[in-house]
Amino acid sequence: MDGIVDVVRTQAEADALEIPPLLIVDRAEEFLDASGIGTGPLHWHRIGGGQSNVSFRIKRKGADVVLRRGPRPPLPPSTHDMVREARIQHVLAPLGVPVPKILAVCADPNVLGVPFYVMKFLDGVVVTDSIPAHLDAPAQRRATGEAAADMLVRLHSVDISHGAVADIGRPDGYLQRQVRRFAGLWELGATRPLPRVGELAEWLEANRPDTQRTALIHGDYRIGNLMFAKSGPARIQAVLDWEMATLGDPLADLGYLTATYAQAGSPGTFMELTSVTAQPGYPTRDELALRYNQHFGLDLSALPWYQVLALWKAAIFSEAIYTRWLRGERDDGGQGLGAVLEEGVPRLLDVAGGFARRMP
Repeated sequence: MDGIVDVVRTQAEADALEIPPLLIVDRAEEFLDASGIGTGPLHWHRIGGGQSNVSFRIKRKGADVVLRRGPRPPLPPSTHDMVREARIQHVLAPLGVPVPKILAVCADPNVLGVPFYVMKFLDGVVVTDSIPAHLDAPAQRRATGEAAADMLVRLHSVDISHGAVADIGRPDGYLQRQVRRFAGLWELGATRPLPRVGELAEWLEANRPDTQRTALIHGDYRIGNLMFAKSGPARIQAVLDWEMATLGDPLADLGYLTATYAQAGSPGTFMELTSVTAQPGYPTRDELALRYNQHFGLDLSALPWYQVLALWKAAIFSEAIYTRWLRGERDDGGQGLGAVLEEGVPRLLDVAGGFARRMP
């Protein structure tokens, strides 16, 4: 066997591949058996369109779950830590944060090649390039965006002063570490000269704002990482994808949400994964920011700095994916991934430069 295969039945089949699969069915069955999660053969399919971490919905007698794992190794340092992501959700659930229920965690990379965890399947909808019928009326379009802003308020209002949540991260120096860390990741993952990366890194360092408050931050907060109820008015039933969560400056989340939010008349990027918000009826980026800030009363004059940070970081981790694709470590999936990133990463940097010019 050769080429890139996502799923195989046995370890022997996996061993015959040049590039490891994402799911070895027999090994997953053994882990679920040992964890007391259902019985019998697995029925599976991949869910979501993420190009980073991977999720499979798995059904068997007595169980309907999602297995979430990182991409194929080798992985950049301190990334795709599924054990940490599961632990964070364990910590947040008792605090009233809507997260999936974690059922089991496997820290042993010998089972599937990387650590992974299993969570309960949630039957909801994620808004991306189409609008669910029950959320399509003008009032519900607006309510969808407002629910995203209100949930961000809820996350940023969690008491981080004590308990296990206080150990999620180190808020002091968060912004400085973000710039330093992602500049280092660029050196590890870059395959082509893109001078704008260094220029923006220097701009971010020279214009870094003072942090006004600290909070629990998600790190990848966008509408595509929110699961809405399948019926009724816009209601978020879970916040997904907590890999990048930490403690730090909450405007980093607001900057990411607004910088990756599709809006009519604004230059688009491939990071605008929920493209429908460019349609009439959805709040604008400024309206989202104002609704959020009704609760905190922060100075938002430096919000463009956080928007630049968001797109600069996105360009760096997207370039790492592009590098893996060039090396044949990622399947194009028939979606033109390589072409999208070849043109899309420089465009991200250009749009980030546009946000930089909006700084007072």
